[in-house]
Amino acid sequence: MAIDNGNGPTTGEISTEDLLWEPPERSRADLKPKTDRIVFGVAAVLSIAFLVWGVVNKDSLKGISAGALQALMHNGGWVFVLAASVFVVFALWLAFSRYGNIRLGRDDEEPEFRTVSWISMMFGAGMGIGMVFYGVGEPLGHFLTSPPGTEGASTGAAVGHAMSTTLFHWTLHPWAIYAVVGLAIAYGTFRRGRGQLISAAFTPLIGERHANGALGRLIDVFALFATLFGTAASLGLGTLQIAEGLRQIGWIGEPTEPVLLAIIGVLLLCFLASAVSGVAKGIQWLSNTNLVLALAVLVFLLATGATVFVFNLIPTSLGAYFQDFFANAGRTADTAKGAEEWLSGWTIFYWAWWISWSPFVGMFIARISRGRTIREFVGGVILVPSALSLVWFAVMGGNALFLQMNGTDLSAAGDTEAQLFGLLKEFPAFTFVALVVMVLIGIFFITGADSASIIMGTMSQRGAIQPQRPITVFWGLMMGGVAATMMLAGGSDALSGLQTLTIIVAAPFTLILLLLCVALVRDLRRDPMVLRSAKAEEVVTAAVVAGAQDHDGDFQLEISAAEDPSAPEGSGDGAPEGAGRA
Repeated sequence: MAIDNGNGPTTGEISTEDLLWEPPERSRADLKPKTDRIVFGVAAVLSIAFLVWGVVNKDSLKGISAGALQALMHNGGWVFVLAASVFVVFALWLAFSRYGNIRLGRDDEEPEFRTVSWISMMFGAGMGIGMVFYGVGEPLGHFLTSPPGTEGASTGAAVGHAMSTTLFHWTLHPWAIYAVVGLAIAYGTFRRGRGQLISAAFTPLIGERHANGALGRLIDVFALFATLFGTAASLGLGTLQIAEGLRQIGWIGEPTEPVLLAIIGVLLLCFLASAVSGVAKGIQWLSNTNLVLALAVLVFLLATGATVFVFNLIPTSLGAYFQDFFANAGRTADTAKGAEEWLSGWTIFYWAWWISWSPFVGMFIARISRGRTIREFVGGVILVPSALSLVWFAVMGGNALFLQMNGTDLSAAGDTEAQLFGLLKEFPAFTFVALVVMVLIGIFFITGADSASIIMGTMSQRGAIQPQRPITVFWGLMMGGVAATMMLAGGSDALSGLQTLTIIVAAPFTLILLLLCVALVRDLRRDPMVLRSAKAEEVVTAAVVAGAQDHDGDFQLEISAAEDPSAPEGSGDGAPEGAGRA
C-alpha cells in the first residue's frame, strides 16, 4: 500500500518491519579499520601526481589552472551561486518540515553531548584560520572597493554593503552546506547503521550494491580529493599570514618561497608530533587554549578599540545582511562590469572552499550530534556559528572600518594578510599581540590538520571512526605538500593560486552534493517515524469519517485486523462493528 505523507507518496509496500524497525545500536563505522585500497590508492596517486606536476613544471600547472578557471567561471559560475542558495533553502525546509522531529539515532536516544558542550565544539569548528585571515581584510576590502552593483554608495551605505557582503560569505550559506553533508552522514550512520562515508549516504539513490561498488568508490575519491584541497587552502592562508606577521615584527624580510616552505615545514612537524603522540588530552588542551586566545584577542580589540562603533555595527550589519540578501545571492558574472573576476576572488571562491571543506566539517559535526533531532541539528549548526561570525567580523572589521574612516589608511599596510597586522599596530603591545595571533593561527592549523587527516583516514578506511595512524600521517603530509604546490602555482600572487585550484577541484563535488540532497530526502521518506505517522493519520482519519457516518459521531476506536476485501461476506474477517476501520 502506498501512503501519501504530505511530501509525496512513498513507494513500495509498507510492511510490519517498516513500521516497527529500530535503528541499530552499532554502525559499520564502529568496525575495525580496513583500508579501501581502491579509494586510498586512486586518491593517493592523483595527489602525488599533482605534487610532481607542480614541482617539475610549475608554469604549466599555473597556465592550465588559470585557463580552466576562466572557462569554469564563464560557463559554470552560476552553478556555484545557485547551488549554495539551494543548500540554504533545503536545510531550512528540513528543519521546519515533519522530518524535523526525526532523531539522529534511536527514537528514545538522548543527545551524546550536553547542549553547552555541543555548542562549544561547534564554536571550535566555526572558528578557523580563514576567519583570522579575512577578519580585517574582507570588510575593509569591500568598503574600499565596492562589490559589483553597489558602486557610488555613501559612506554609511558602503559600510552596510561591506558588512552584508562579508556576513553573506560567512553565515547561513557555508553552514547550510556543512549541515546538509553532516545531516546525511549522521542520519545514515546513527539512524541507518551505515558506514561513515559520503558514498553510504547515496544508498537510497543508487542502491547498496552501487554504493559499495565502483560508483560509491568514485564518490569517495572525489570527497577525499576535495577535502585535501580545501584543508590545504586553509594551511596556505595560515602560512601567508604567519609570514606576514613575522615580517611586520621585523623577524624576517620579504616573504620568499623558501620562507613560506619553511613555515609549512614547521607547522607540519608540529602536526606530526600531535598525530604520532596520540595524546587526546594534549589535542583537547590545544583546542581549549585556542578558544581562550581567540576570545582574548576579541575582547582586547573590543575593549581598547572603537567599542561604541562596534556595538552599533552589530545591528547595522544584521539589518544590511537581510536588506542585501537577494542582491548578494543573485550576483553573477553578468551583474555588472568586472563581476566575473570579483566573484572568482570572493563569492565563488568561498562557495568552492566551503564545498571542499564539507566532507571534513560535515563528518565532524555529524560525530558530535548523535541523539539530536534534525530540527535541533539544523538550528544549532546554522545559527550558532552564524552568530559567532557576526560578532567576530563586527569586532575585527568594525575597528578596521572605524580607523579607515578616521584617517588611518590600513589599506596601505599591504594585501589581505598584512591588513590584520596593520590594524594591530594601532593598538597597544603590538609585538605581543601579533605573536599571540600567530600562535593562534599555528594552533588552528595543528588541531585542524589533526582532525582533517583523521577524516581523510576515515574516508580511506571504509568509514572507520578511528583510522590507523600511518594513514592519517600520510594525508597530513600530503596536505602540506598540496598547500605548497597551490601557493607556488600562484607565482607572485600565492593567494590567487590557492583560490584558483580550490574552485577547480570543488566543481565536480558541487554536483555530488546536490544529488546528496535527493538521496537524503528519499531516505527520510522511508524513515519508520514518518511511515508510522502517515499510517496513523490515514487510519485515524478513515476511522473518524466511518464513525461519524455510521454512529452519528458517537463511537470509539478499537484495534483489529484490516478487512480483507477478498473474504466472502459473513466470514468474520471484517472489523468488529463500531471499530474504526483502516
